[in-house]
Amino acid sequence: MTQQTVSPTTLPTETEDALARARLAAEGGRHPHESLFSERAAKIKQSAVRDVFEISLRPGLVSLAGGNPYLQSLPLDRLAASAAAIIADHGLEALQYGGGQGTPDLRGRICDVMAAEGITSALPGNIVVTAGSQAALDVATKVFCNPGDVVLVEDPTYVGALNTFEAYEVDARPVAVDGSGLVPEDLERRIAELRAEGRTVKFLYTIPSFNNPSGVSLSADRRPQIVEICRRANVLIIEDNPYGLLRFDGEPLRPLRADHPDDVIYLGSFSKIMAPGLRIGWALLPAHLKQRFYLASEAGTLCPPTFNQMLVSAYLRDFDWLGQIRTYRSLYAERCRVMLAALEDEMPAGVQWTRPEGGFFVWLTLPEHVDTYPLLHEGIDAGVVFVPGAAFTTQSGHSNTLRLAFSSATPENIREGVRRLAPVIRQALA
Repeated sequence: MTQQTVSPTTLPTETEDALARARLAAEGGRHPHESLFSERAAKIKQSAVRDVFEISLRPGLVSLAGGNPYLQSLPLDRLAASAAAIIADHGLEALQYGGGQGTPDLRGRICDVMAAEGITSALPGNIVVTAGSQAALDVATKVFCNPGDVVLVEDPTYVGALNTFEAYEVDARPVAVDGSGLVPEDLERRIAELRAEGRTVKFLYTIPSFNNPSGVSLSADRRPQIVEICRRANVLIIEDNPYGLLRFDGEPLRPLRADHPDDVIYLGSFSKIMAPGLRIGWALLPAHLKQRFYLASEAGTLCPPTFNQMLVSAYLRDFDWLGQIRTYRSLYAERCRVMLAALEDEMPAGVQWTRPEGGFFVWLTLPEHVDTYPLLHEGIDAGVVFVPGAAFTTQSGHSNTLRLAFSSATPENIREGVRRLAPVIRQALA
């Protein structure tokens, strides 16, 4: 076997790219191709969560940043056997193009998943399978929004949604949230103000159960109020519900879609209850909206990955997936308790935090004068990573909030991470 030598002229691609960027920077110029960007593309920014995620991979850091599911509890050996059987027995179908709406088998099983949360009237024909719920939100924004249209969001809300709205040149406006979720009076006031300005409000985007990033849930009594306000104003609701089945105790909170099939577009995902790497999510559409949504989804991805859909179907058919969700609920409940106890033990006076009943996240609020973005770098120096709150809001100026994730960290790392973070915050308060 001959050893291959690498000459100085055959540098790795990353090195060549870095040298090219450095050369352009040194010359004070931009590549001519940059003038070809659309106005839309020029406004797309790097996600702050992505930046922090890449930092969190450094050795020695305790990451309380990434909202990743704890995949170690999955039966990986049995899933591997299922994947091999799909290829061996149905390989020609699994590796071929599929229908743009998703396989009929998976869409039927998705109805079973939603039924576990209380949506019992869903029909497979009104479901469109997508590459995760992020793709479903992208399609919805493309279908309903023109540049300059307004969408309403919780404050704070999911950074991936804000990135999508920004890419489509949509104006995301915040609605106030308290310990019981969206405040109905503020939603009604915000819609009236925007209409008085002559603005077009297309939809409300909400994560009503265990919101990312705050962990707050919309209370049961407010849910019908929110739907009624939007119905009267002819504002659609997009309900993003990746964490709904991950309630620590008791029954899942009843989705908005369960009692209002004509007013709510429901987004679901297997990323939190199975595996995010499969990139399988779905949208449940009101019947009168399904076809346009489906055509727009097909135009973007042609078809969702057939093999991945078949593996998810096999998991729902052959495994105790509800038992796995019970395992997740117990595991995340324990880690949440550990984080809340560590915060009680370590955090100085003046710091407040949410107490979620499900999901992945705890939201910290510091005194108004503190900006948590510079604290990120100090936290890294101390050996811990979090996500500054500015990533999750449309408000300008500094943010005195931050998100901590407990889902994928061990209890030991949670305690250590909070222990490392506390002196950083204490110093900021001083």
